[in-house]
Amino acid sequence: MSATLRQRAPSPPAGQVEKDQLIREAEEKELNEGQKFVLPNYTVKQLLDVIPAHCFHRSALRSSVYVLQDVVVIGALVYAYFHIDSFLSRFNLPAAAFYAAKTILTFGYIVMTGFFGTGLWVIGHECGHQAYSSSKQVNNSVGWVIHSLLLVPYHSWRISHARHHAATNHLTRDEVFVPKTRKEYKAPPIKEEGEILGMTVSEFRQSELKEALEDSPIMICYNLFIRQVFGWPAYLIMNASGQRHYPKGTNHFTPSSIIFKPAQFLQIIASDIGVFATLAGLAYWSYARSFTEMMIVYFIPYLFVNNWLVMITFLQHTDPLLPHYSANKWTFARGALCTVDRKFFGWIGPVALHGIAETHVAHHISSKMPHYHAWEATEALKTFLGQHYHQSDEHILKSCYRIYKTCLFIEEGQDVAFFKDANGLAQKVGVEETGNVSDSGVDMGEAK
Repeated sequence: MSATLRQRAPSPPAGQVEKDQLIREAEEKELNEGQKFVLPNYTVKQLLDVIPAHCFHRSALRSSVYVLQDVVVIGALVYAYFHIDSFLSRFNLPAAAFYAAKTILTFGYIVMTGFFGTGLWVIGHECGHQAYSSSKQVNNSVGWVIHSLLLVPYHSWRISHARHHAATNHLTRDEVFVPKTRKEYKAPPIKEEGEILGMTVSEFRQSELKEALEDSPIMICYNLFIRQVFGWPAYLIMNASGQRHYPKGTNHFTPSSIIFKPAQFLQIIASDIGVFATLAGLAYWSYARSFTEMMIVYFIPYLFVNNWLVMITFLQHTDPLLPHYSANKWTFARGALCTVDRKFFGWIGPVALHGIAETHVAHHISSKMPHYHAWEATEALKTFLGQHYHQSDEHILKSCYRIYKTCLFIEEGQDVAFFKDANGLAQKVGVEETGNVSDSGVDMGEAK
């Protein structure tokens, strides 16, 4: 960039600065309807009263049917995988066609096992919320087994996940996918300072900001791949994407971690034992039979489970249309409504993943409600909430790419903060029910 472009524009007269400031403040308040986010003011009781009473009933028998479904499907898929060769040998295919068909069927096994493995994870997650049955002992026993087999420290994550539900989209208390501020993202500030070569300094710096922050599609896909595959274990092991004010070394395996209380020591140890027992079983499998077999039958489908978990949890509470609140504005009800219900691959979401993506608003309003009742609860809430119910029919892969690209950072010091993109623009600004702007609407983008 030339020195001419980088020179500082002459400072306008003090009176003009004050006038420009008043104009900007007036423009910030003249928001169109698409840019306004009216802060919801529901009580928890109001939200719960909307849901039919029978939706809160928990049945261990009914929940177990869904576990049986997932186990039977996964068992059938494993059986089918081990019989791919004998199945294909019936057709007397040329060698190249045989191995191509085997590769396709093996990939199909991996993908489908990943889906139903994620479904099992969802059931384990319900156990952690005490939604599987009315018995705490049953919930924790089933949850420990399921999550241990999926390399999840059951009690450790149950505890941290409960903290997420208790402080959803709270800027300093939420547990995961905490947005970076402009400073943390190392995005330079945009200031009005006059005009340079027919372009305001704000516009010029905005173009510089976009150039600095906007990755190429290839880089975005690469970064997404790394996050999707390794993001879940990275969060458990090193607090990746978690609260950045937690001390270095925060993780889900050390009883002394800031996440846990001293009284939870034995639960963390039990969680560690479950994970390490599964790892020992995988090591023995690799030694006694075949490392390749273990990788294809278990580990690669497990990576697909990780992928779907990260994608779903990321998209549940991250969107240009969803705010994050400071302690001054956050309430449990507001946090619970900072959720988007999204469709997940047609029938796969409702059947294999038990509606975890499609009914997440209801889940946050009452986490003890079983997934099989969440559908009815969602319909009741949708009617009651109106504009405060968030739903998207956009393809989940497209949503993941778009939101990863556009939800980059928030501004420091805001009580109601919306994500900004590489242009430094937000799509929404918080507005109180009275019509007063709740927080700064500087650098608004077009509502989409």
